[in-house]
Amino acid sequence: MAQSDTVDRILDAAEELFADRGFSETSLRMITSKAKVNLAAVNYHFGSKNALIHAVFARFLTPFSATLDNAFDELEARCDGEPPTLNQTLWALTESAVRMPQRNEKGISIFMRLLGLAYTQSQGHLRKFLEQEYSQPFSRFMRLLKEATPQLSSVDRYWRIQFMLGATAFTMSSSDALRDILQNKLGVETTVQEIAARLVPFLAAGMQAKDAMLVSPAAKPSVA
Repeated sequence: MAQSDTVDRILDAAEELFADRGFSETSLRMITSKAKVNLAAVNYHFGSKNALIHAVFARFLTPFSATLDNAFDELEARCDGEPPTLNQTLWALTESAVRMPQRNEKGISIFMRLLGLAYTQSQGHLRKFLEQEYSQPFSRFMRLLKEATPQLSSVDRYWRIQFMLGATAFTMSSSDALRDILQNKLGVETTVQEIAARLVPFLAAGMQAKDAMLVSPAAKPSVA
């Protein structure tokens, strides 16, 4: 078996198991069994489970980051010195993701599940890895978002970005199930690209919504 084939089989197995079971619940023994390799092969190519987790993310994020940088370069060139709009920035991000070559039809949904797990499970080493390796495209995206939403305070922008990421992670990670439901309920077929086309305007509207500080009933002044 060629070395690259062994690495791909380990990464494919790890990617699927991590997405289905989570990082802590997936053992190296499960991965080696699914990949049909021995533990020595995992140790030789990756060295540790944490390094394997990093490699799973890097396999998607490294080419995605390059694609996204090119998309931002083209976008800023078209805008000719003017800040890109929020819609344009979100389109650049989304199109870069959905147009990435995928190893299988579930590639984007699996990765979005993994990305969600990176922030919901205790994986400090992974968040540190992502910040160290991919801070440049992330910082550029955040700069473009800030320029496109000057009306928002830093706190409002922070929360709206979290809400935006949550909606994106749920929608794209569940895209297969959502497409099946649409087909069964309404008899309509759709693609991941069409889902993204519907998602972007929704996210942009949420980011640009009028500020409304919600006050809980307990905090409202009583009426005498």
